[in-house]
Amino acid sequence: MNDAPMGDALQMRGVRRTYRSGETELPVLRGVDLSLRRGEIVALVAPSGVGKSTLLHLAGLLEPPDGGSVIVQGRDAGALSDAERTLIRRDEIGFVYQFHHLLGEFSALENVILPQLIAGKPRAAARERAAALLAMFGLAERAGHLPGKLSGGEQQRVAIARALANQPAVLLADEPTGNLDVTTSATVFAELLSVVRGQGVAALIATHNPDLAARMDRIVTLREGRVVAL
Repeated sequence: MNDAPMGDALQMRGVRRTYRSGETELPVLRGVDLSLRRGEIVALVAPSGVGKSTLLHLAGLLEPPDGGSVIVQGRDAGALSDAERTLIRRDEIGFVYQFHHLLGEFSALENVILPQLIAGKPRAAARERAAALLAMFGLAERAGHLPGKLSGGEQQRVAIARALANQPAVLLADEPTGNLDVTTSATVFAELLSVVRGQGVAALIATHNPDLAARMDRIVTLREGRVVAL
């Protein structure tokens, strides 16, 4: 994780996104303003189809906005080259999805090591970091298992550990426990909050679960293409 002082890790200023099909235009985001401070966990709660995933994609620099600015760790992504944005995604942003997307031929430990090696971290240090993260999620004894030998909750814990492997400043999660049963979801979510808070990450977590949302620092929604507080 960056050693920058506590402050806004992510800022979205007047962000707009419109999808086009032929002559048809569908405005999804109409001027999103949102800031996330380091160490803050924000719930994004809104009905399906209003733009939650689009907002997360733009916040994570997976696609560019049609207007406005996305600023990560003080750097305006719109002023950067494609290569520079790729490095920010790799080093500063962690992603967690509803489905774990682990690499099935690699062990849990290896799945958490790999993104660190891609970032240029020495293998020994990457292995140490991966083992420590898996231990935080109660998976020390399962580190050598392939994903297919892990339960759904264990697989998602590994996916979260992988997202945190490169010590990102920002964590973006799209229904990270939506594919789990109620009891497992609550347990995994509690572990996620504990680790994210402990590492001072700014997190934006989309969820349909009001009980989980209530455990975060604040709740926002999307209304008419803009972010508003709940």
